[in-house]
Amino acid sequence: MRLRRSDPSIPGIARRGRGRGFEYFWPLGDKITDAAELDRLRGLAIPPAWRDVWICVHHNGHLQAIGTDAAGRRQYLYHPRWRERRDAVKFDHMLEFARALPDLRAFCVEVLEGRDGLDRERVLACAVRLLDHGFFRIGTERAVDDDDAVGLTTMHKDHVTVRSGGWLEFDYPAKSGKRRVAQLSDPAVVDVVGRLRRRRTGGHELLAYRSGGRWVDVTASDVNELIKQHCGQDSSAKDFRTWNATVLAAVAVAVNGAVEGASRRKRVIARACAEVAHYLGNTPTVARNSYIDPRVFDRFASGWVIDVLAAADDSMSFGVPAYQGELEKAVLDLLADDTDAAGVITRTQLLRDLRQVG
Repeated sequence: MRLRRSDPSIPGIARRGRGRGFEYFWPLGDKITDAAELDRLRGLAIPPAWRDVWICVHHNGHLQAIGTDAAGRRQYLYHPRWRERRDAVKFDHMLEFARALPDLRAFCVEVLEGRDGLDRERVLACAVRLLDHGFFRIGTERAVDDDDAVGLTTMHKDHVTVRSGGWLEFDYPAKSGKRRVAQLSDPAVVDVVGRLRRRRTGGHELLAYRSGGRWVDVTASDVNELIKQHCGQDSSAKDFRTWNATVLAAVAVAVNGAVEGASRRKRVIARACAEVAHYLGNTPTVARNSYIDPRVFDRFASGWVIDVLAAADDSMSFGVPAYQGELEKAVLDLLADDTDAAGVITRTQLLRDLRQVG
């Protein structure tokens, strides 16, 4: 099917409530009675709570519907083919981001561990490390205004506690009103965050830096600017969640996926999505549809996974997540379909190796 560009500025199909359901009307006001067209419209599964709904008159329009949700936000439903193309571009970009990530991490190590103080670069490096290790959303003032959701740059000092033993505990309202509790142990980050939390001036926000004798709040643009400098102009804080979710999914199917049979493999994939969703603070469906590169599960279905035993990095520093380092390199090889790479192995071979270890 060839898609066409939708134009929401021109009249579309209208939806009106009737009884427990809805009726649909063409732009000129005629009621839609054609069975095939009604099947298409109902198949869009537009949430009943949406109001001011606009629906594309063309079945192949790239944008199929627009509406306003209960919170007053504009929402969009795209054609499945359009989403597939957009996701392909997104995940190809994610690989470019992942290849550039070591450079950004090296910069953060240099600044966080090689300096003292709370200047702009050090606090921004701390923010990047938190994104990399903690699955945080970046946060915007608009999000706070919309639904009280808190992200990294809008987090307040009272949203974090420094625990004994060098742990940080974040407890804050995340997207959709869900409470999120996250714990991190990273000596350099604990130092910076602890000092920021203890400051008595500069407002409620956690992340701020000293400049000219005053405190300046860190913004999402500040953090994204640093990410772009090291990972490319198309990169942003969002890429951390996508990449880390993909790596976690690859690890999950490798560890749990030494099984035979389509139904068992489906259960392994479902379990992997649930594990990733736990870290993201999303549902398993959102984790699979929006964050995990589908090639992870495609490779798994074809019999290939990452070699979690060979890729385990014994030299990992304290505070660095176990899924980073050599495991990430293995995931890059897996997604590139490089079955000759040292970090890629068949499910059958992995099962034998795991039995020997056990």
